[in-house]
Amino acid sequence: MLIVDGTDPELVRNILETELIFTEERHGEGQGIFETMGTFAPAFGMIGTLIGLINMLKELEDPSTVGPNMSVALITTFYGAVLANLIFLPVANKLKGRSKKELAKKEMMVEGLLSIQAGENPRIIEEKLKTFIAPQFREREAAMESEE
Repeated sequence: MLIVDGTDPELVRNILETELIFTEERHGEGQGIFETMGTFAPAFGMIGTLIGLINMLKELEDPSTVGPNMSVALITTFYGAVLANLIFLPVANKLKGRSKKELAKKEMMVEGLLSIQAGENPRIIEEKLKTFIAPQFREREAAMESEE
């Protein structure tokens, strides 16, 4: 809408880049939560293990309780490691990847819109926007165009 209204290209660029910055910050907050949870989960597992060992040692006079109490103590370490490495850290990495893709798309849109506003040749705009795409995808796109 800003471009249609004839807004100064530099102002349009500043507004869109500011939006990109805040989008990246918002995404970083969600990633940070899962990274923190992934970092702390093993530590909480170890705390559970220590509590379980204390309970085991508290009832040491009854040998039949040693096994069950030890298993409870050790399972908390397992839960901490599983939560960190199979849930929290993979989710954080997935969010990072999706954020990176979204920001790249938006950056490409900004560049394309500003090039259109500047009245650049469509072929030049196409070449500019191709730089945002990995070479193997450019080749695949060229092959698809030649088939048409």
